[in-house]
Amino acid sequence: MWLLDKMLRKLVQKGELNVIDHDGKTYRYGSPDAHHGPITVRLTDRRAAFDIAKDPRLGAGEAYMDGRLVVEPPHEIRDLLLFARYNAPWERPGALKPRGLLRRGAAFAAGRLDQINWKSRSRRNAEHTYNLTRRLYELFLDEDRQYTCAYYRDTANGLEQAQLDKKAHIAAKLDLKPGMKVLDIGCGWGGLALYLHRHYDVDVLGVALAPDQIAFANERAAEAGVADRVKFELKDYREVEGQFDRITSVGLIEHLGTPHYPTFFAHTHRLLKPDGVMFSHCCGRMGRGGTTDAWTRKYIFPGGYIPALSELVSEAERNRLIVSDVEALRYHYAHTLEEWYERTNAARDEIVALYDERFFRMWQFYLAGAEAAFRYGGLVNWQLQYIKRRDAVPMTRDYMFEEEQRLRGLEEAPEWHLSRAAE
Repeated sequence: MWLLDKMLRKLVQKGELNVIDHDGKTYRYGSPDAHHGPITVRLTDRRAAFDIAKDPRLGAGEAYMDGRLVVEPPHEIRDLLLFARYNAPWERPGALKPRGLLRRGAAFAAGRLDQINWKSRSRRNAEHTYNLTRRLYELFLDEDRQYTCAYYRDTANGLEQAQLDKKAHIAAKLDLKPGMKVLDIGCGWGGLALYLHRHYDVDVLGVALAPDQIAFANERAAEAGVADRVKFELKDYREVEGQFDRITSVGLIEHLGTPHYPTFFAHTHRLLKPDGVMFSHCCGRMGRGGTTDAWTRKYIFPGGYIPALSELVSEAERNRLIVSDVEALRYHYAHTLEEWYERTNAARDEIVALYDERFFRMWQFYLAGAEAAFRYGGLVNWQLQYIKRRDAVPMTRDYMFEEEQRLRGLEEAPEWHLSRAAE
């Protein structure tokens, strides 16, 4: 416990944390704070403290999943992870990073090796992440299954409204015209592709690597009677041929890995028409590049990496793509993840029945940890618009605001009820 005790005495500067070791001894940290605490954590075995001190995120994540780290009521794991990040914000560098050049170097090397995503590995990674049961995603996502950051024009809005506003926000940046050909790379369950066709009468090809996502998206297109205009294929983007007026990728860049950025930008440059527009929405990190933590690589997004803006822009520049618009969405994903977490908790019994208690705790830890990273840590969401020709879009951004306002007046978000979790 001495190593964890040393770490926590340095970390906890705001709020109160009590840790009860496996032998019943209580350690107290911090001081009263209006925002967090006092939070009490109980460690149920001798090794838990060492595992957490050695690698805080991997150690704490696995200890929580195994029931070796217990957050005492009335608090829960979300409170603990927000508390930890609240005490180690991005503005306070190094608070939760491995100490020593050797450990930092090993973590960096492991993260880089994990990002080598050749085609077969990319497919396995996508299936690991997205081929979980359909019912799981129905329980915590919005009705349209948008598994990416929502757009909160008002934090009082619900998830359904925020996701509908996200689609309008994206569509407005595409400057679409009827009859255009759109490529949606990493199309998910097809919601954005169907939205673009519905409002602009465009033809859309969506590609992704998770079989169940593609099957579900094609079912939706058939049900809507637009399967001849909105098509979804189980295909690696590197296998797509032809040219497109618009290219979108929402939540796709995070799965590529930095070694594959040159291929991505070179290939999309070939696919994009001379007067075309490419749009990307992705999780991003403030500051310079880094690595993906071991717990996330192991359990949630194998092969994944969240890029710094500089890493994206530099590759676009090498491929003569003009970065014509950049927006940083700062708190939006924190609010999205908070709603996903609450819906996950509301569906606890069904998720445990679908999988088991360990999986449920893993999912809690993933959502709460991600929220903490977006609320206090160094993560944001980037939205970037790329063009080949400087005259491909209007001179000012007014067209975006005007079109987004028009789109918001066309649809109302469906309501979501907690009772759905019990269906």
